[in-house]
Amino acid sequence: MSGRAQLMWDERVTGYDFGPGHPMDPVRLTLTRGLVRAFGLDGVLRVVAAPPAGESTLALVHRADYVAAVRRASDEPRQGDPGLLAYGIGSEDNPAFAGMHEASALIAGQSVGAAEAVWRGEALHAVNFTGGLHHAMPAAASGFCVYNDPALAVARLLELGAERVAYVDVDVHHGDGVQTAFWDDPRVLTVSLHESPRTLFPQTGWAEEIGGPAAQGGACNVALPAGTGDAGWLRAFHAVVPELVAAFRPQVLVSQHGADTHIEDPLAHLAVSLDAQRMVAEACHALAHEHAEGRWVALGGGGYAVADVVPRSWTHLVGIAAGVPVAPDAPVPAEWREQVYALTRAPAAQRMTDGLRPRFADFADGGYDPASRLDQAVLATRRAVFPLHGLLP
Repeated sequence: MSGRAQLMWDERVTGYDFGPGHPMDPVRLTLTRGLVRAFGLDGVLRVVAAPPAGESTLALVHRADYVAAVRRASDEPRQGDPGLLAYGIGSEDNPAFAGMHEASALIAGQSVGAAEAVWRGEALHAVNFTGGLHHAMPAAASGFCVYNDPALAVARLLELGAERVAYVDVDVHHGDGVQTAFWDDPRVLTVSLHESPRTLFPQTGWAEEIGGPAAQGGACNVALPAGTGDAGWLRAFHAVVPELVAAFRPQVLVSQHGADTHIEDPLAHLAVSLDAQRMVAEACHALAHEHAEGRWVALGGGGYAVADVVPRSWTHLVGIAAGVPVAPDAPVPAEWREQVYALTRAPAAQRMTDGLRPRFADFADGGYDPASRLDQAVLATRRAVFPLHGLLP
């Protein structure tokens, strides 16, 4: 092993820019990179830039005609063009922009590069917080996502010889694109913990979605009631994810850490704190060591409180992967607060915490509360998926 942890970064990823006013503001990437640097994490992990994903790599998940459409939109960006709209491009969510293909392929390349480094033993953990674009479909852009870098990372691991890969997605939105890519592939377990489809895009991710005929139990979905906070979110995660990952015995864990579960996120309705997000990142790290010989690819995802929440959440993720976790009560470096003000004209957070110490009642120890909508959701998932892995619901 030539290095414990690797951070994927290329300044050009900030070219993934849907334009002024779009929630997916690339400043969140710039500020995260700045905070990682301000905490000195560059000195304890390797910072590596991978090449963009090429045609053969993109073809592991995406159709050739779709990639051609992205290229057309990249060269001649037009909104509302029927030929592009058929591929989900040029819409309000996914406006065409100059360089769309190049920026999207570059982000995908960082996730693929992370997967390659971990599989080949060049790093034990690899982080690409610019990735996690989990909604893109084989032939369509969706939900601010053009190329599905998590699915491409998993597909590359399979191509390299991995026989079992677990994908855990804790973004507030269902990881629908990754689930679709591996719906009928028994080599991949996709677990998504997200806000209920009743109240949030993409209106998929029900407990009953369990995988195709050849991979029953290969998809697992926990649909959380709107308003779920730290105690419920952590309870749901620990009631489902550890047992399934243990039963699946993955060789690699790929996790997606969208920060949009946060109570301040403007596009969703959960009430999770930065402190709970950090706890789940720690839990994923532990699962990788317990069940995948430490092989861990950690990705970013959604998150639209671009200055206050996203950089702090993902800096915690990087610190955990690097083996030098940032203390929750650590003060935010002054130079980074100055960067935040310079780029956003907004004041920055003072510490790396929301000031909470989340606690939760373990599902196995605390029992099932039939009056709890959260527990109803958890039990629905366990009943749908656990028996297919030889587990009790």
